[in-house]
Amino acid sequence: MLGGLCRILVYVGGPGHIRHAGVPPYIAFGELDGSSSARVDALRQAFSRTRGVTAEVASDIRIEMWSKFLFIAALSGVGALTRAPIGVIRSQPESRQLLEQALEEIYAVALANRIALPPDAVRETLAFIDTLPENGTASMQRDIIQERPSELDAQVGAVVRLGERRGVAVPVHRMIYAALLPLERRARGELEFTMQA
Repeated sequence: MLGGLCRILVYVGGPGHIRHAGVPPYIAFGELDGSSSARVDALRQAFSRTRGVTAEVASDIRIEMWSKFLFIAALSGVGALTRAPIGVIRSQPESRQLLEQALEEIYAVALANRIALPPDAVRETLAFIDTLPENGTASMQRDIIQERPSELDAQVGAVVRLGERRGVAVPVHRMIYAALLPLERRARGELEFTMQA
């Protein structure tokens, strides 16, 4: 298996229909050990025939995957908790600070797992978030708001587990995970409750 990631902002518009809402589509991939291989080259050649998508072979796909994880886990968690679009999250001092704290926690977990994220990774990620469409949302956020099973465990839960494993404190992610877990369990049919108006 290759490592890989994509950077897109899309929504399910209906059965078999994906609506692209911004951010130039980008795909990176590579061997997890950083080596070159015929299969990576074959995939690069296949992507070279596509239009409108930038595809690159990463020199270190693990760093690229963690950079994506840094961005998406923090934004998804804070977005699902606040139920606000990106423009609101980044413009309100309190939610922006929460987002920055979430990014710092993931950065610390990455370093503890020997992932050489650059020292400016948090600042660069915040700068990227500042360029995103104001009304944009993360897919995990939309799933939780629409009461569907989400990637909560794979994103926020993973930060909590990896932090525990490496002895890195992640209080923001623990709080987000604990706050959203009842909704996730209800969406998965593991818990039943109703909300009274």
